Amino acid sequence: MSDVREAIARAHHDEWARVIASLTRRFGDLDIAEEAAAEAFAAAVERWPADGVPPNPGAWLTTTANRKAIDRIRRENKRDDKHKEARMVYDDPPEPVGAIDDDRLRLIFTCCHPALAMQTRVALTLRMVGGLTVPEIARAYLVAESAMGQRITRAKAKIKAARIPYRVPSAEDLPARVSGVLAVLYLVFNEGYLATGPDTDPLRPDLTIEAIRLTRLIRALMPGDGEVAGLLALMLLTEARRTARVSAGGELVPPTEQNRGAWDTGLIAEGHRLVRERLAAAAAGVAPGRYQILAAINAVHTSARDIRDTDWSQVLALYDQLVRLDSSPIIALNRAVAVAELDGPQVALAAVDRLEDTLTGYHAYHATRADLLRRLGQSRQACAAYDKAIELAGNTAETAYLTRRRDQLR
Repeated sequence: MSDVREAIARAHHDEWARVIASLTRRFGDLDIAEEAAAEAFAAAVERWPADGVPPNPGAWLTTTANRKAIDRIRRENKRDDKHKEARMVYDDPPEPVGAIDDDRLRLIFTCCHPALAMQTRVALTLRMVGGLTVPEIARAYLVAESAMGQRITRAKAKIKAARIPYRVPSAEDLPARVSGVLAVLYLVFNEGYLATGPDTDPLRPDLTIEAIRLTRLIRALMPGDGEVAGLLALMLLTEARRTARVSAGGELVPPTEQNRGAWDTGLIAEGHRLVRERLAAAAAGVAPGRYQILAAINAVHTSARDIRDTDWSQVLALYDQLVRLDSSPIIALNRAVAVAELDGPQVALAAVDRLEDTLTGYHAYHATRADLLRRLGQSRQACAAYDKAIELAGNTAETAYLTRRRDQLR
């Protein structure tokens, strides 16, 4: 039975986006696609324990979801043009013409249409392509689950009402559309890098690998776009460290304690090559964007053979450059970590405390404060900050790490 549950979970990780994309292409309705996909997975939960896991779970789920969608259309029976409905039900429409033939890439561009607000694009794509639950997306945005659910529902309705096409944009439209797609892929990657939910694996390589795959496709569409290259480099340099990030006991391993020999040298080399390309462009007068600077910061970290060899002055200089582009409190929080290494934890703590009003519901804010207070010898305040970070953190590996650090102080 546990093998079947694992197979269903694996199928959800591997096939959710494929099933949604296939149904969206055929029926042109995200609501139908999502409901039918959910019903297909529910059918798998009911039938696979008795019938066994099918040889091709993805094909089984897609076929079942198609039947569920057709059943729903028949039940509704509200369309005026019955002949059009019959063609939609029984015939696959012709494939949209695009530079790259990939259903999931088309689905991302559909969900990231400029007719939708930026945050709505990201949330919808995290749900439809990333397969994240509404609570997971709400945690990523630090908003209530009910508000996030309503946002996603309204987005699907708007796509249907506006007849937003299911396709990759034309070459001339790509530059205007790509920023929203990159934002989505970055958040999908981040959810895989450090899952927010307590009921999921602490790391979700299915999400990080899919985000990298789709970013590679976009780079093939736009090989000269610096931010696409920067995001791909950032993902590669981060993914390279995945196997060293969780201990055998299920505890998050911070960079200071990671076995750098376990890092993926191939991914690091590819990421560094992309960063060097963008540095050459910057030297030629092309100003780097947010993802390019974040990739450069990660290149500095992954260039050091030991944490003590990290060039923190270069890291801080890059953060100073990034703050001019993105003054978000989370960037300021990350910058404070570099400040602590150069100017000491007291200076960094003052910078972190200025972020309290905006980040009080963010677990990493309290975890950073806890570490700085620990380094300053303020154990009681550090324990209180660890308590708050543990309360807010959903990731099981991170919770285990924070709990151990707190208990060491006590």
